[in-house]
Amino acid sequence: MKKHILRLAITTLFAAAIAGIPALSSAQDANTTAPSNQTNAPVQKRHGLSVANGKISAVDTNAMTLTVGKRTFDVTSETKINKDGKPSVLGDVTVGDKVGISYKKSDDGKLTAITINDGKGSGEK
Repeated sequence: MKKHILRLAITTLFAAAIAGIPALSSAQDANTTAPSNQTNAPVQKRHGLSVANGKISAVDTNAMTLTVGKRTFDVTSETKINKDGKPSVLGDVTVGDKVGISYKKSDDGKLTAITINDGKGSGEK
């Protein structure tokens, strides 16, 4: 029950971030947005996570990585993947799909995907 509530809360927060609902912190802060070379929207930080949208340029199921533009995201067993609004796996996403990704950046610069929304609800039109 607690896991279900937590999953619902995280999904709701992510959907709100993708939909553009203002976060508690100001989006005008210089550290909250960064220009993006290959995605259609700037990187945004919401609730401690960064959010990016764009088209998948590479998927490596062996290395468990997903590339959007020039950024490569590590996919872990904890990463929640949704395709067309339904739970999915990395093997179901394909090059050219439009995605919305919430991720964390580690101190060493690695980008770890927390949630990947492919298709419906991805923030892309």
